[in-house]
Amino acid sequence: MNQKRDYYAVLGVSPDASAEEIKKAYRKLAHLHHPDKNSGDAAAEERFKEIGEAYAVVGDTEKREAYNRFGSAGPGRGGEGFGDFDSGFGSIFDDIFEGFFGGRSGGAGRSAHRGADLRYTMEIRFEEAATGVEKAIVIPRLETCATCRGTGAKSGSQPIVCKTCRGTGQVRFSQGFLTVSQTCSRCRGEGRVVEHPCSTCRGLGQTKAERTLTVKVPAGVETGTRLKLTGEGEAGVRGGPPGDLYVVIGVQEHAIFTRHGDDMVCEIPVSITQAALGAQIEIPTISGRATIKIPPGTQMGAEFRLRGKGFPNLRGYGHGDLLARIFVEVPTHLNAKQRDLLEQFARLESGEGSPLVQGFWEKAKSIFE
Repeated sequence: MNQKRDYYAVLGVSPDASAEEIKKAYRKLAHLHHPDKNSGDAAAEERFKEIGEAYAVVGDTEKREAYNRFGSAGPGRGGEGFGDFDSGFGSIFDDIFEGFFGGRSGGAGRSAHRGADLRYTMEIRFEEAATGVEKAIVIPRLETCATCRGTGAKSGSQPIVCKTCRGTGQVRFSQGFLTVSQTCSRCRGEGRVVEHPCSTCRGLGQTKAERTLTVKVPAGVETGTRLKLTGEGEAGVRGGPPGDLYVVIGVQEHAIFTRHGDDMVCEIPVSITQAALGAQIEIPTISGRATIKIPPGTQMGAEFRLRGKGFPNLRGYGHGDLLARIFVEVPTHLNAKQRDLLEQFARLESGEGSPLVQGFWEKAKSIFE
């Protein structure tokens, strides 16, 4: 038997090299001498096998320790050395070359698959978002075929094991030193074949259906809120669990209310006389009417806070507030008597009742001086 070369020398590393250094050296050499890159080169193929065998030993902690102590013969192997190289090389090969060939091939195709999740956009009114609502929606989805119960085979028959891949869903073929796995083209990775398809689903095991569901929308939702209906997505495959349905809320804008978190804002128009003299007025809230008192001399933009009259918090932390923001309306059409009275008022103005106007012009004097 020919004496084997030192495995560290084969990989071009020192005996005290780290595991990462050994792996890096193997990647580089294996890529360089790979049969696919050196087609027809017998020497390159032998070199590839040699560095593969070296890595299978010194790249494994236990085998490397034995190799360091006993050499290539190994402990108690009677000259067979590390002869189990081939049996363990597959996993090493997968690990090293997953970056070259796009990952591992995976196992049989017969495992159950979870159904797809679905998304539904529901539009509700502003008031419904504040109070909560129940709505019925119609969802188109794939469901397990009721005729064949998801097998895809007609009554009295069952899918059979694929003869091409023997139920694994994968077929293997050799390419030089490599053994490559691909999805079986006959069963498309399923591992089984439906010879007598169900007439209802045509062998798919699923049928299209429309399902009416009732969705409970809690009070306090806003645009973008997602409600999860567990198990109401599409049916699973081969006994897998169904997916989920996500209902995404869209809240319509309101004619007079705007929302800021759990608070609401409502602009309340008042007349000049109400703002000047003060008044008690009714304003709308999301739950009915309320009364607020406007003190004399109320200015444009003044806000009055009504505690607890806003949106309910979605997580149950009470209610927001309603902010009544005052908007003073200036009349655009005056009759003769109204104009006369306003002109009389203008003649009587001393400036004391309009401190903001007076203060502004005091500051502006410096510009004209």
